[in-house]
Amino acid sequence: MRPLLASLATTKVSNTVTRIVSEAVYEAIEDGEIRYDGLVTFEKDETGQITAVRSNMAAFNHLQADILDTILTRIDQVSARELSIPVGTLTGFSLLAGRGPRISVRMESVGSSEANFHNEFVSAGINQTKHQIILTVDVSVSILLPGFTTATKVSNSFIVAETVIVGAVPDTYTYFATEPDTYLEDTKDYILNGS
Repeated sequence: MRPLLASLATTKVSNTVTRIVSEAVYEAIEDGEIRYDGLVTFEKDETGQITAVRSNMAAFNHLQADILDTILTRIDQVSARELSIPVGTLTGFSLLAGRGPRISVRMESVGSSEANFHNEFVSAGINQTKHQIILTVDVSVSILLPGFTTATKVSNSFIVAETVIVGAVPDTYTYFATEPDTYLEDTKDYILNGS
């Protein structure tokens, strides 16, 4: 019966935590707390070309603290729950699974969470870079059931802001559609033979 209770409790708590985390991040985006221009600024040279992307760490830290506070508050609000299991499921026979009167078991969940932002830069074309700000939220939850304890970790990642940084288009551009192992040889061949 323990493995079944642990599995049901873990699934229920994981689903609840995922919903809480998603709602907290969505609300932060909807309320305007997460705005690309509030999180990063571009440094430009005298010609207007972007030379650096500067992060506003105070804004990141404030946002991180707000989201974590919302998550922990909501986890505390739903920490005590009833887990209802059909008696037929406890027998272990697949024919009886999900049948019969339900037994209620009280469970408590205690959680801790961690949120981290990271930047990802990906090529988006000739001299274009896609910049994404990604928030990863990890919530560790201990689930207290009658007679034993189990634990689970729920991880969610969200792209909270994104932009494409466009650079100057070069006068010429060469692209080698070959394997990385043959780049050097193909480059020499292109330079020496013009094709």
